[in-house]
Amino acid sequence: MIVGALALAGVAVAMAQGPAPAAGVQKVRFGGDRNETRIVIDLDRAASGKLLADGATDRRVVIGLPNVTVAGDLQGAGQGLVERWAIDEAAGGARLRLDLKANAEVRRRFLLPPGDGASAYRYVIDLKSTDAPGAQAPVLRPTLVSAPVKASALRLKKVIVIDAGHGGKDPGSSGANTAEKDVTLAAAKALKARLEKSGRYTVVMTRQSDTFVPLEARVQVARRADADLFISLHADSGPDAATRGASVYTLSEKGTERVARVLEKDDWLMKANLPGRDRAVSQILLDLSQRATKNRSAAFAETLLQSVGEETVLLRRSHRDAGFIVLLAPDIPAVLLEMGFITNVDDEQLLKSSAGRGRLMDAVASSIESYFAAQTRIAAR
Repeated sequence: MIVGALALAGVAVAMAQGPAPAAGVQKVRFGGDRNETRIVIDLDRAASGKLLADGATDRRVVIGLPNVTVAGDLQGAGQGLVERWAIDEAAGGARLRLDLKANAEVRRRFLLPPGDGASAYRYVIDLKSTDAPGAQAPVLRPTLVSAPVKASALRLKKVIVIDAGHGGKDPGSSGANTAEKDVTLAAAKALKARLEKSGRYTVVMTRQSDTFVPLEARVQVARRADADLFISLHADSGPDAATRGASVYTLSEKGTERVARVLEKDDWLMKANLPGRDRAVSQILLDLSQRATKNRSAAFAETLLQSVGEETVLLRRSHRDAGFIVLLAPDIPAVLLEMGFITNVDDEQLLKSSAGRGRLMDAVASSIESYFAAQTRIAAR
């Protein structure tokens, strides 16, 4: 997400100029209510954060702030979803602990540079209640302590957007007796069922029937859903019926230039997510976001190919890049999976078969599990 990349923006710029000095905490501010609460940490320099504990089991959210200093332990009463808070020194930086009044999840974290009347950097954490509307959750009254906090595995549900390629008036490629739009929708539904069965994901489809959805709208679906991953399903075609195999596309360098051109004409990709009014700062943040997102997309693509390759043939050069519109969101890791060649009799049979599609989508789901497990291990270090 762009919010994670924004949190790295100031650090990345500072690293280019040499070792970054530690940032100091100036104050902590709260806003919101028992449904949504925002915590803002004012800093004198840019800093990044790591989610160490999500509060899913004990209503205690812990965020590490590497290379951040604090003048003694700071603590106090919270507001909205937060009962109490504390910031103390930890190895190599500081540690923020939030004891919650009710069940909640960390929806986003990002860094805002000075601007719009603010002289400080602002590290922002947004919490959202996960209790049913109108439910009265019991209030915890925990005691804040200074003991080391052990990082827990992240338990937040990841949002996966599945894009079934083509649809409606756009049939896509054609096999002997199969339309691409039909096999992509069937595969998307199979993947959705597999992911939802695990209970670890929220799945959003760009289309759930034989309807036409413009390419730009598919990206907007992912951005509105605050997606953690976007996967577009397609079936390839070619003039040689002997050609078969799956492949995965991620955004090319020319594709990143295309994002900038799109933003020149229309802000439909970013809306209000780029902080500040300064054009140069916005471009730096966009570049950093794109770079981080491309790296995450490439990492998932390799994991995906490894899993899919166990169920079907891969093209010789199976990881490719392109400037496809559905890959353009600069803040969402995204891949386009060509599940095989619909113009090849063996690949077409695999994609037409419910059992074949099921095995293939099981492999895709396994790759998603592996990808986020790796992300969790990195975040918990």
